[in-house]
Amino acid sequence: MPITLAVFAVALVVAVLIFAASSVRGLPDPIDPVGAERAVARRLARHPRARRFLRQRMDRRAAGGFALTVALVVAFAAALVVGLVLDMVDRRWGLAGWDDNVAQWGVTHATSGTVSLLKVVTYFGETSVVVPAMLAAGVIDFLRHRRLDVFLFLGAVLGGEKLIANALKSIVNRARPDLAQLVPWDGPSFPSGHAAAAAMAWPAIALVLGRGLPRVARSLLAAAAGLIAAAVATSRALLGVHWLTDVIAGLVLGYGWFLCCAVVFGGRAQRLGDPIEAASVEPTGHR
Repeated sequence: MPITLAVFAVALVVAVLIFAASSVRGLPDPIDPVGAERAVARRLARHPRARRFLRQRMDRRAAGGFALTVALVVAFAAALVVGLVLDMVDRRWGLAGWDDNVAQWGVTHATSGTVSLLKVVTYFGETSVVVPAMLAAGVIDFLRHRRLDVFLFLGAVLGGEKLIANALKSIVNRARPDLAQLVPWDGPSFPSGHAAAAAMAWPAIALVLGRGLPRVARSLLAAAAGLIAAAVATSRALLGVHWLTDVIAGLVLGYGWFLCCAVVFGGRAQRLGDPIEAASVEPTGHR
């Protein structure tokens, strides 16, 4: 019971924070980064040189467009955080100091009922679950909007995350916790593939399903995506199949890659290659 409460407490806190952030106008949407992209563009456009620069780079059809620039910044930030976590693991500082404690706490407080429940939770990060879920979301969106771009977006999100996560696993080759694993699992531990998949797939599904819906509905979808990703990550650490730092790195990797793809594909617009409105780079009150 303590493990179950811990998992759902963490997931609920994350969901509430995401819902609150996505419901407040003026704050960046956690699953649609284009609003933040436009806000940055408007701020930069107050300066003449920056405005000329933006006019040349706000077209997604142009190689090196502003969307790609933003995506590269997001990718760099995510890589920086993952690298920082890896340094913590290598030198045993920061969050790595909690690895043993979290794994040991999970093993100590586990019950058969808890393990059975967390097995169900962890399935939401399984490839066999996220792929059909993403495909279903794509089909629903296609039936609503009749555009194939959504399948390109979902394919890019899924394929990129799998390639990056598996490459990191092979390079780092970190051993899994040497405690009694409550669910047998083999293979390298860093980063958590389940956490990365959940942080990639469910926000992407929320973004796609939220197209054309009211802000409250989109906020609920974003909160649900955050709840699932947090629950999967927490369950992996407490089941003893991953270290805490593994799941944190997985969350950052999956969500960071999702954001990169969302920027390039225009967020809810889901139109690869469409230019951002020229008006978005015109400064207000400066004529």
